[in-house]
Amino acid sequence: MNYKFFTQKKTGTPQTQPIPGQEAQMIQGRSGGWMFDAGLWNMLQRCLLIGTAESTYYAGKNELTEDFVEVIRQAIAEDPGRVAQEILYASDGRAINNSAPILALVLLSMGESPEAKKAFGEIFPQVVRTGSHFYEWLNYTKSLRGFGKVVREAGKNWFLREDVKGLAYQLLKYQQRYDFSNRDALRLFHVKPPTQDHQQLFEWVVKGWEVLPTEIPSGALAQIWWYEWLKRNPDQTHEAIVQGHLTHEMAAPVGKMDKSAWQLLFNEMPIGALLRNLGSLTEIGVLTSDESVNLQRVEAVLNNKEHLRKGRIHPIDVLKALKTYESGGKLGRSKKTWNPVHKIVDILEKAVELSFDVVQPTGKVFMHAVDVSGSMGFPIADMGLTCCEVAATMALVTAKAEKSYMIRGFSSQFYGLGITAKDTFRSAVDKASDKNFGGTDASVAYEWMIRKKYKADVICFWTDNESWAGDKHPSQALAEYRNKVNPNIKAVYITLAPYQITLVDPNDPLSWDLGGFDPGTPRIIQMLATGEL
Repeated sequence: MNYKFFTQKKTGTPQTQPIPGQEAQMIQGRSGGWMFDAGLWNMLQRCLLIGTAESTYYAGKNELTEDFVEVIRQAIAEDPGRVAQEILYASDGRAINNSAPILALVLLSMGESPEAKKAFGEIFPQVVRTGSHFYEWLNYTKSLRGFGKVVREAGKNWFLREDVKGLAYQLLKYQQRYDFSNRDALRLFHVKPPTQDHQQLFEWVVKGWEVLPTEIPSGALAQIWWYEWLKRNPDQTHEAIVQGHLTHEMAAPVGKMDKSAWQLLFNEMPIGALLRNLGSLTEIGVLTSDESVNLQRVEAVLNNKEHLRKGRIHPIDVLKALKTYESGGKLGRSKKTWNPVHKIVDILEKAVELSFDVVQPTGKVFMHAVDVSGSMGFPIADMGLTCCEVAATMALVTAKAEKSYMIRGFSSQFYGLGITAKDTFRSAVDKASDKNFGGTDASVAYEWMIRKKYKADVICFWTDNESWAGDKHPSQALAEYRNKVNPNIKAVYITLAPYQITLVDPNDPLSWDLGGFDPGTPRIIQMLATGEL
């Protein structure tokens, strides 16, 4: 027995205690560890990008959403214009889905200042783009604030858009959602039609068509006419789909559907619907290994970067589709089963990579530290994916863009995961998910690199930031690494949970915190690596 443990010089502070001299900059996380306060605007962006509608390992969804609402209210009071821009940024295909931006939009409309009301009105049409968005907004608005002047103006203008054909498409596709119908909304906002097309469209919404007009009233109402015609002639589904360009949401409830009908729908199916219906189309027989023309269309749509961008297809949606499709129906909500087509699996693999934003290799050396601790095994929202699976995917797509990299996992140790650029996303996910156990200590990554004298230009942590198990803080271990190995290493922490904490020392100009599952994160990391940001 001896007292070396007590008398030897201590090089760090246990993560269960704040760093002496920096207490004012730190807060205690839900795990018991002390981290730096992420600040109002970092927290706002995380909540918008990640969402808080599902529980995490350390907090329930009510607690997380209460934090989110309080952060939004503080931010609106401080700078409503900046809040509006953050909502727009997240809503434009960067958030996992549009629900968190829509909730934030409602709270922005509740801001007390004229600037907040003005900002709400300006961004409303860009956030509330579809009928589904519109009724989700109505639902939150009814629950949280009611229908005052600013809300009535926004709702009325949504119905008065000049593009009547586009409006008719939304009202036909989404006839009711969230306990609201189109008729309810029209009556709520007392919308007066500005044109004849609007008049006829609103009359259809309120009264329907007891008698089908002998001719299509106008080009703007063509889809509605064919929908009504199909209701009266359900055996003529093929003609209605071809002539009326009906979607599956329009045709399937009223027509008689067979393989040929689904083939016709597939021929014009938008990218989002295609991604969601790959399993069903395979089960029906539209997508088979010998249907080369159909497979070519799937490839042309899903492996086109511009199509993915315009369709606001989030990488996590593609990864979810890949995981669900490859399961043959064992995962997800579908009750159908199918034999996966290998070509489609390959197409989805490539689509995951294309849905992220990356540039040419930077020539820098990267270390990717993926959090594989127990808390990262918790599912994300309704994606059917865990934080660890998404972290492994984002690390791999970032690594695939580079020539010099290493991907390892950390919990209370720093593991080799065996993940390389040759891995598929599914194999990388499997390798990372196999190790979801243990406490969390981000400092072990730096300690390993010090021992191995691994000289990285950039280290990327993919984590929920709840680091608590080490005898020194990650920022202290980083300082030691810079002193012993590379004084110029840059550290990037990608936060995958909507918590108020960060591992970035606010006094460190070479460390950054990036929030959520933003498809642009890999490119931002590359720009930080080269000094472009």
